[in-house]
Amino acid sequence: MSKKLTKRSDNYSEWYNELVVKADLAENSGVRGCMVIKPYGYAIWEKMKDELDRQFKETGHQNAYFPIFVPKSMFEAEEKNAEGFAKEAAIVTHYRLKNDPDKPGKLMVDPNAKLEEELIVRPTSEAIIWSTYKRWIQSYRDLPIKINQWANVVRWEMRTRLFLRTAEFLWQEGHTAHATKAEAIAETEQMLHVYANFAEEHMAMPVLRGRKTDSERFAGAEDTLCIEALMQDGKALQAGTSHFLGQNFADAFDVKFVNKEGKQELVWGTSWGVSTRLMGALIMAHSDDAGLVLPPKLAPIHVVIIPIYKNDEQKDLVMGAASKIETELKKAGVTVKLDFDENRKPGWKFAEYELKGVPLRIAIGPRDVENNVIELARRDTQTKESVPQEGLGSYISNLLDVIQDTIYKKALTYRDEHITEVNDYNEFKEVLESKGGFISAHWDGTEETEEKIKKETKATIRCILLDNKKEEGTCMYSGKPSSERVIFAKAY
Repeated sequence: MSKKLTKRSDNYSEWYNELVVKADLAENSGVRGCMVIKPYGYAIWEKMKDELDRQFKETGHQNAYFPIFVPKSMFEAEEKNAEGFAKEAAIVTHYRLKNDPDKPGKLMVDPNAKLEEELIVRPTSEAIIWSTYKRWIQSYRDLPIKINQWANVVRWEMRTRLFLRTAEFLWQEGHTAHATKAEAIAETEQMLHVYANFAEEHMAMPVLRGRKTDSERFAGAEDTLCIEALMQDGKALQAGTSHFLGQNFADAFDVKFVNKEGKQELVWGTSWGVSTRLMGALIMAHSDDAGLVLPPKLAPIHVVIIPIYKNDEQKDLVMGAASKIETELKKAGVTVKLDFDENRKPGWKFAEYELKGVPLRIAIGPRDVENNVIELARRDTQTKESVPQEGLGSYISNLLDVIQDTIYKKALTYRDEHITEVNDYNEFKEVLESKGGFISAHWDGTEETEEKIKKETKATIRCILLDNKKEEGTCMYSGKPSSERVIFAKAY
């Protein structure tokens, strides 16, 4: 299989699909809409998972695990949530197969093994978790409960794409219960900022922090906060959400507590989550026609060392020097791979690690050993330099920080250059087609106008910025009064 990619400028979608497969991140499985995450792709996800998990625990959350199956009656308890996910729900109706008497060697559903109650394969876990919280919560002394789980969920998507939208995906979902509305709102906001800081500081991906409109918020929530990122094709991607559930789920599952005054109250709740969709965001935010560009904080390998030699004598010389460099870098906290595979030529290795987005590549040959230098290539800028071997650990450790910052600043510049303020609908449509990106415009606040714009242009309101300034104006579509601008974009 050729490792050469379709150019982004020729076909961005094809470029993305090829990159995911050729960089050994993931591939389609034998189940429609599901994916196999390969070791290199999973290693990146693990880096994300580990850092997020650390931050969740720092903010007082504990990990737990809840069942993948939800009884249908339980799923239906919060009506808005059930209605919101009904079209994507996968359902288990039977618990056994048997041999098909009409088709030897084939199996059929055993009609006598029908479940008394159908089970929903979780598309989200509010129902099963809040039914559990009812058993856990009796008094204000039992609150707050701050639980996170790392799990898989199933949403039966009809149009799928690796990482961005699959029928089954990995994610984390936080579910918290509080004694007061203020505590729950503070939790919702705190976790939104945890996501935003992770995206910017680790993924090197700038995001907008905002609030969803009523029509776009999570089913069953009173308020949904989100982070929105901009991909290199000018489309937005929702990278994380945090929901203030109010008392909706507590009411649906009768979760009450006795307060300090001895009176019963409904509990206040939140939920929040990010998924392997972040992998798609990472790829599309930074990568280029040569392959992945990974920020060092999420790269499974920081540095690859490629020894170059022609005979056994040179091999012993070069490998000895390469091994010393490997040891020094590991002591400096750098993740290193020394590639001594003799079945691949150096040129093939250069292209392979470029495709996989390894931030730094060291090439070392006999002459480099004699001169006590190495050739150091940066993946992000595709530049090379000759660097002394002495003090290499410190030099590379600092350079990785520079690369992380450079990747972020490049993405930030692109994002900021693609935020456009418009004042009328014709201008809006022209910018949407010619430039793309985020468009700041007045909206009259009605779902009717929101839906009409979406139907006519395929652009949606991504968010109302949390730090939005009030600004009197008129809706670009209806001409009705508007008190603030909102952010529109075409999105994944």
